Amino acid sequence: MSEFLMNNFPNIWNLREEILISIYETIYMVVVTSLFSVLFGLLLGVTLIVVDKGGILENKLVYSVLDKVINLFRSIPFIILIAVVVPLTRLIAGTSIGMQAAIVPLVIGIVPFYARQIQNALVEVDPGIVEAAQSMGSGPIEIVFRVYLKEGLNAIIRASSVTVINLIGLTTMAGAIGSGGLGSLAISKGYNRFQNDITIVATILILILVFVCQFIGDYFTKKTMH
Repeated sequence: MSEFLMNNFPNIWNLREEILISIYETIYMVVVTSLFSVLFGLLLGVTLIVVDKGGILENKLVYSVLDKVINLFRSIPFIILIAVVVPLTRLIAGTSIGMQAAIVPLVIGIVPFYARQIQNALVEVDPGIVEAAQSMGSGPIEIVFRVYLKEGLNAIIRASSVTVINLIGLTTMAGAIGSGGLGSLAISKGYNRFQNDITIVATILILILVFVCQFIGDYFTKKTMH
C-alpha cells in the first residue's frame, strides 16, 4: 500500500500540511460567504417577491430595478468579476489576494444567484395562504415571516444547498488569483508544477465537500417536507 502511494502520489505526504491548510481555507471561504449570502440574498429574494406584480407591496419600479441589477451581475463570468471588483476588494479587505480578499467577489458573485433561487422558492408558496393571512389583518412583516419564510422553508433549504455547492465551485475559480484553498492548491502546486497527484487529491477533496453539503441539504429538506 505504501509503495503504491509513493509511486502514484509522491507529493502528497510532503505537502500534507498545505493540504490541511487548503481544506480549512476552502471551508472558511464557503462558510463566511454563505453567511453574507444568506443575509443579503434572502433580503433581495424576499423583496423581489413582495414587490412583484400581485405582491403584498407591489412596486413595478423597485422590482424592475432589482431584477435588472440581479440579471446583470449573474451574467458576468466570475473570473472576470474578480478582476472588475479588485478596487473594491482592496478597499474592503486591504489586499486583492488571499482568502480574505476572495470573500468580496465571492459574495458579489453568489448573492444575485441566491436571491434568484430564493425568489423561485417563494413563488411556490400558495397564494391562498397569503390572502388568508391578509384577510386576518396580518401586516407585510408578519406575512413574510409567518407565511413566506415558514411555508417556503423546504424550498429555501433546497435553494441554499444548490447555492453552497455552486459556491464551492466559485472558490476553486478564485484559486486562480491566489485566494488560497483547494482550488489554488490544485492550480499552483498541481497544474503549474505538473504534480498530477496534488491535482487529483485536491479534486477528490472538493468532491467530498460537495457530497457532504448535498447530504446535509437533502437531510434537512426531508426533515422540513410537509
